[in-house]
Amino acid sequence: MSLPQPNDYTARDYDTLKARLRSLWLSVFPTYPVDANGNPGNILRELFAHVGDTFHYYLDAMARETRWGSARTRKAMISLGKVYGFELQGASAATCDVTLSRSALAPGETLSIAAGTVVKTSAVNSPVRGETQAALDLSDGVASSGDVAWEHSETRSETFAANGQPNQELYLGYAPYLDGSIGITTAAGTWSEVDNHLSSDPTDLHFTIRVDQNDHAWARCGDGSLGALWDGSIAVAYKTGGGVSGNVDAGALVEIEGTFVGSLGTAVTLTATNASGASGGEARETVNAARDRARSYITALSRTVSRSDYETRALQVSGVGRALMLTSDDTTDIDENRGRLYIVPTNGGTASSALLAAVMNEIDVNYPPTITFQYDVLTAVYQTVDVEVRGALAQGYTWATAQTLVDQALSELFEPIVSRTRTVEGVQLTLGEANPYVDFGYNYKDEDGDPAGELAWSDVYNIVRDLACFRKLAPGDDGLKLNSQSDDVLLSLHRFPALGSVTLRDETGAAVS
Repeated sequence: MSLPQPNDYTARDYDTLKARLRSLWLSVFPTYPVDANGNPGNILRELFAHVGDTFHYYLDAMARETRWGSARTRKAMISLGKVYGFELQGASAATCDVTLSRSALAPGETLSIAAGTVVKTSAVNSPVRGETQAALDLSDGVASSGDVAWEHSETRSETFAANGQPNQELYLGYAPYLDGSIGITTAAGTWSEVDNHLSSDPTDLHFTIRVDQNDHAWARCGDGSLGALWDGSIAVAYKTGGGVSGNVDAGALVEIEGTFVGSLGTAVTLTATNASGASGGEARETVNAARDRARSYITALSRTVSRSDYETRALQVSGVGRALMLTSDDTTDIDENRGRLYIVPTNGGTASSALLAAVMNEIDVNYPPTITFQYDVLTAVYQTVDVEVRGALAQGYTWATAQTLVDQALSELFEPIVSRTRTVEGVQLTLGEANPYVDFGYNYKDEDGDPAGELAWSDVYNIVRDLACFRKLAPGDDGLKLNSQSDDVLLSLHRFPALGSVTLRDETGAAVS
């Protein structure tokens, strides 16, 4: 008896496995009622198909995580990056100055506010918390208020016992860990963080740090030959926090945790404020961002040569969201051996002279270009897009509410860097990554790979159409106009789209407010 011809031996899903098992069963027992409900053979066949489907799902997932181009989890990317010395960046903490003011003290009374005092926003749920970075003396006769540095972080302390074993690892219980914030001391002295123990002597107080999938840090000592072993009690201090949530507005830091008493027993009331907003808080590097940066990490090592090298170096500068380098190969209005590097700040708008200078310094000093090539660093040129929406409201909504919802949705659609995690048309946009819906005209390509810059009318229409405030949009192309046209907005090579005015109209076409 010959076995049946298989349908597809490459497919391993539940339905295919079940069909192949059915065919195999009938080849041996042609009259057996394999499709009957409750038949033991049918139950057994479905069980094998389910196990096979599940088993191969996890095998495929494991195989996917072993390759840089297909891996999806941060844990896998961390492990793969270490193979050639590449590390995913953690979050950074926002900083600013806060002004602390006290109530009256008795004559000659002293009050010192310790470093590490928590100052936070007034939000009831999930306030933004941070600590002062230095002590502040507000004693009587000194000052009733003063400024002190604030950082969106919290100091953590843990104590461990050494087990005397080589390569002992310490799991730090708080997350998210702030890179470079750790300090370790033992009876032998203060230990230093190193990338690895390859150059460590047996007496060197060196340790390494690895950060896992969940932003917990693990500290590891040497093996006694390459780096010393830990001995006795191990005191570890480090910081957690960071991220874009720490970039609070001016005046947002208003609450101080704790009670304060002067040296003579006077109860002191402290108030806080920040005259300027906090800045510098950035999210940890995403898998997609790491995949792009790793490519440049390998291809652009110490010099700036190709057009992509210039863009890569610009994106390494804090505050740069998008970058585009154009040369004479791309457009005829640029002379030979010259280039223009256009910069979009993280939050859009005009790039400051300081940011442009920082980009040029990063290139000229740290990764010098060839001496025969000249370039200019310029703020991006924007293509303003005015949006007009015509439709009917859903029950329970007002035009004022609709205006707010439309403004917010379109602002997010046009932002260069995603400022909050959200799903657009089934696509998960990750905090901190480049927004895929807007780009320089040069980076939009047609089917032949040639630049064909345009902002898609359909992308904007889909965003507006799906808002809950609208019962419907006007039929046909009348529901949405971009720059007074129901069509895509064409972008020249160096232009980046920016949201202009947003006008709402009712079904009759009359403007509403």
